[in-house]
Amino acid sequence: MYTVVFLMLESFFSRDMYRESAVFLSLPHLVALTLFTISIIWLYFHRKKEYMKHVRWIILVILILSEVFLFYWSFSYSSWTTRHNLPLNLCSISLYLCIFMLIFKSKKIFEVLYFFGIGGAIQALITPDLFYTFPHFRFLHFFIAHVAIILSILYMVWIYRFAVTLHSLFKSFIVLNVIAIFVFIVNVRTGANYMFLAEKPAGPSVLDYLGPYPWYILSLEILALMIFFLLYIPFIPYWKTKKKKYV
Repeated sequence: MYTVVFLMLESFFSRDMYRESAVFLSLPHLVALTLFTISIIWLYFHRKKEYMKHVRWIILVILILSEVFLFYWSFSYSSWTTRHNLPLNLCSISLYLCIFMLIFKSKKIFEVLYFFGIGGAIQALITPDLFYTFPHFRFLHFFIAHVAIILSILYMVWIYRFAVTLHSLFKSFIVLNVIAIFVFIVNVRTGANYMFLAEKPAGPSVLDYLGPYPWYILSLEILALMIFFLLYIPFIPYWKTKKKKYV
């Protein structure tokens, strides 16, 4: 019995099991996207329930454990290096910010995180830079962590009624670029490709349509700003209604 469990865990974490170069639009990918959609719908329709106050802690634990297990896998089953395993990809940074946002119920973190947190995580979910399929640990970790990032941000919108402004949009864009400059320097020093600022990901992604390096970075800036404005649109009626109350 113990031998069977051990072998299952070994295959679950192994670097050589369940490898897949074409995760994009595979059946496990589509199932994961479906479950992601269901989780968003569930959160919205249950937003006024009393027990939703406790969901914040559940999401927080999921975020923390996902990072703890990733470190465990990187050190125990992979080869941890500064080139591949620093938490400097955009979604890794978003995950850490989500943890602090949930702990402190921070509006300051929320207003910058809302834009690049949701925008980055959704792009990652749609075009995953992933080479393991279900039921490997990395597959489950990837989707659980990215879904938890989006759920934590929407949780603050729907349960705590946090909102963003146009000022928040530009603040988030500036913060994102400051992070990108720092990460670019780290990439140059380590030979890494965090935030895909050194080259495009190996798998299919939106970057494939944004031109060659380094011009796709400029195109990505414009695309990011467009996505930020799209993410701001749901708050326009909110601010119009609030403005009328004071007229």
